[in-house]
Amino acid sequence: MNKVEQPSARRRGSGDTDGPELSYVVLGQVRRPHGVGGEVRVEIITDYPERVAQHDDLYLAPPGRPDHLKRCQVESVRPHKGVLLIKLAGYDDREAANELRGMLVQLPLEEAVPLEEEEYYYFQLEGMEVKTETGECLGRVIEVLEPGAHDVYLVQGPRGEILIPAIEDVILELDLEAGKMLVRPLPGMLEDEET
Repeated sequence: MNKVEQPSARRRGSGDTDGPELSYVVLGQVRRPHGVGGEVRVEIITDYPERVAQHDDLYLAPPGRPDHLKRCQVESVRPHKGVLLIKLAGYDDREAANELRGMLVQLPLEEAVPLEEEEYYYFQLEGMEVKTETGECLGRVIEVLEPGAHDVYLVQGPRGEILIPAIEDVILELDLEAGKMLVRPLPGMLEDEET
């Protein structure tokens, strides 16, 4: 099925994707300082953590506050036990690094790894109108969940909340430009449908 690239709904890129502002892709989230030299432990969210070190600057913002975006020069990046240790210019000790706790580490979308055909960023799916192949409108995607083997789209609409698995048998078509998704519900997926 279509591989969906990060960020997810709860880790969405900031910025207004419909307006003239830049959109950002979340690479990770600062968890805490590491050591006393100003490095921070960053939970990896991107599928391409090895490419973080290729960027001279990263952009940090508190979750839910894209208007408080701060550009930071990268001094070093190194992997460590499933996280990235990142040192940013101006954060030279543990106390300064602690100020970054919880911040989303981002890149402008235009600097992100180009996606392959049929790959999507989660935020591109949010807000998509979802219809069945028979023409019934199920609502709009409000969140992309990652429960295990495959993603699940949470759709809010006339039937309430519906969970749509992101598998080939269900997702028939995704049209990012039109903002539409065509689905074939599995038996029992729509609670009040007759069997």
